[in-house]
Amino acid sequence: MRIALVGPAYPYRGGISHFTQMLAREFQCAHDVLVVGFSRLYPSLLFPGRTQYDQGGALVRFDSARLIDSVNPATFVRAARAVVAFSPSLVVVQWWHPFFAPAFRAIARRVRHESTAPIVYLCHNVLPHESAGVTRALARWGLAAADAYLVQSSEDRVRLQEFVPNAIVAVHPHPIYTQFATGAVTREDARARLGVEGRVILFFGLVRAYKGLDQLLRAFALVAERLRATLMVVGEFYDDRAPYDRAITSLGIGARVRVVDRYVPDDEVGVYFSAADLVVLPYKSATQSGIVQTAFAFERPVVVTAVGGLPDVVRDGVTGFVVPPGNPAALAEAMERFFAGDHAARMAEAIRADAARFSWNGCARALLELGERVRAAR
Repeated sequence: MRIALVGPAYPYRGGISHFTQMLAREFQCAHDVLVVGFSRLYPSLLFPGRTQYDQGGALVRFDSARLIDSVNPATFVRAARAVVAFSPSLVVVQWWHPFFAPAFRAIARRVRHESTAPIVYLCHNVLPHESAGVTRALARWGLAAADAYLVQSSEDRVRLQEFVPNAIVAVHPHPIYTQFATGAVTREDARARLGVEGRVILFFGLVRAYKGLDQLLRAFALVAERLRATLMVVGEFYDDRAPYDRAITSLGIGARVRVVDRYVPDDEVGVYFSAADLVVLPYKSATQSGIVQTAFAFERPVVVTAVGGLPDVVRDGVTGFVVPPGNPAALAEAMERFFAGDHAARMAEAIRADAARFSWNGCARALLELGERVRAAR
């Protein structure tokens, strides 16, 4: 088959770009693949980070036709023509934010007019974490352009069906980011490089309000001395960092918290996960998370909150612990329980056993099956 993927790819950094490239690599095992990417993703005024670009160390680099400028409608036509010229059997569009609804709707409608290929939206978030009325309206308008949808959590399936009641939809969990574990360093070498020892708890990823780092700091303060652990906070701050620094000081945990305020390139990700004993995601809201699937790539157990699709992928007491959101005491108890018991080896074995649930091959097959369902419904 001929598969066209529309979405960000290298040289853009971040989880959606990683996903596009890993999916393209999986499809390429058996099919011809075209990736139509972006010449401009976010206008600089709308991007809160230091740079949108990978600055070295990318582990997967799939060539893309960088045709889409998110704020230039003329490029939407150009991108659609490239997709049509490829004569695709299936078109997969990465959907994660309604800001891109005008681009994706224009591309999808033109491709549908000039091609018979099913158009499937792969939804990372049906709605963004911070949603307002105009955002919902844009989402409804943009989502209506697809023939079918793949979502990554049961909660997002319900949310999608609010916008597209009769949608052809399937659920497949976020695959494991196996690329990060390729050639990973040993636990001992990773700790030596980072200068940490003893028990290590990891919070990883861009720091934004919905990710609940404030809750984790309060929880860690309850158990830090008893556990004699180090909390590593690793990721670029998209929020103002000052309130977090003040919290670390006022809670008296400065000696046990290490903050690495930067985006971590691909070839350094393995160092942090290899060094960790436990990965904690204290999210206040979520749909799914690539951080869980990165932790699982390193067979590291996780503590997550019961929000969005996180309970769908973490088996409580088996591959990690699931606790109520907004409850620092519950987070603290889960961290203490992990280190008090012989959980690390047992949970690592369970994570290995679960790997088939989170395969890229399974995700690719789910998309192909949606394409067949669309053809059968026509």
